[in-house]
Amino acid sequence: MAITAAQVKELRDTTGAGMMDAKKALTENDGDMEAAVDWLRAKGLAKAAKKSGRTAAEGLVAVAVEGGKGVVVEVNSETDFVARNAEFQEMVAGIAKVALGTSSTEELAAADMGGKTVAETITAKVGTIGENMSLRRMGYVEGKTVAAYVHNAATAGMGQIGVLVAVDGDNEDIARQIAMHVAATSPASLSENDLDPALVEREKQVLTDQAKESGKPDAVIEKMIVGRMRKFYEEVTLLNQKFVMNPDLTVAQAAKEAGVTVTGYARFAVGEGIEKVEEDFAAEVAKTMGG
Repeated sequence: MAITAAQVKELRDTTGAGMMDAKKALTENDGDMEAAVDWLRAKGLAKAAKKSGRTAAEGLVAVAVEGGKGVVVEVNSETDFVARNAEFQEMVAGIAKVALGTSSTEELAAADMGGKTVAETITAKVGTIGENMSLRRMGYVEGKTVAAYVHNAATAGMGQIGVLVAVDGDNEDIARQIAMHVAATSPASLSENDLDPALVEREKQVLTDQAKESGKPDAVIEKMIVGRMRKFYEEVTLLNQKFVMNPDLTVAQAAKEAGVTVTGYARFAVGEGIEKVEEDFAAEVAKTMGG
C-alpha cells in the first residue's frame, strides 16, 4: 500500500526514528502504525513505544472525596476557552459531587442533578454556552484513606490531570504524595498482576525480537528477556516504580515505611487517547472560495 507523508510524520513524532527508517517500518508492516512502532523498537531504531500526545478534546477533570470514596470525572468541551469559563467549572464541580453517589459513567449520566439528569444538565449548558460538551467518563476508588491530587489546576478540585489514591492505613500525606507520583509517571497498572495480558505479550515479543538481533544463544536470550521484563514491570507498574519523592525506594517500599499499603488508584488526563483532527485551514478557505 502507498505510505503517506502524514503517516511517516506521525510515526517519527511517536518514536523519534529517522524519516527513512519510519517509512521502511510502515512499508514493511502495510501501514499498520502499532506494528511499525514495534518493528522500529525491535531494530533498536525507536526511542519508545509511546502513543502520540495529540488530542481533540478539551475540558476538565474533576475530583471529589468523601469518607473512604473518591471519584474522578472528565467533562469535555470543544475549546480550552470554555474550560476556563466559571459557568462550565461550576457545572463540572456539581457533576463530581453527584458522582460520589454513583459507580459508572452511565449511572452518573442518569443521576439527578437539581431536578434534571446530569446528561440533561450538560445538554442545557450546551444551549447557553454555545459549544458542544460531553460527559466522557468517571472512575472511583475506595479505601481506608483516599487522597486526591489535581495537576495544572484551573480552580479548586479540577484541572488537566486528576488522580485518586486509596491506601489501607491512616496516612493521608503519603497517599497524596503517591497521587502526585501517579500524575507524573502515569503507571499502566497497580502491579504486574493487574497488567493487560495483551500489553505484556506485546512487550515480550518486542524484547524477544530485540534479543534475537544480538545473535546470542537461545539460553542467553531467555535470560535476557526475563531481566528486561523485570525492568519493564519496574517502569510501568505503580508499586514497582521508583518513588519520585525518594528514588531510593519503590512506591511499595515508601508506602510500607509510612505504615500503609496502596490498594488502588485512578488517573484521568483531559482528552487522553482521543486523536486530534488535523485541518488544513488554507485548503478549507480555498475550497470555500472555489479555488
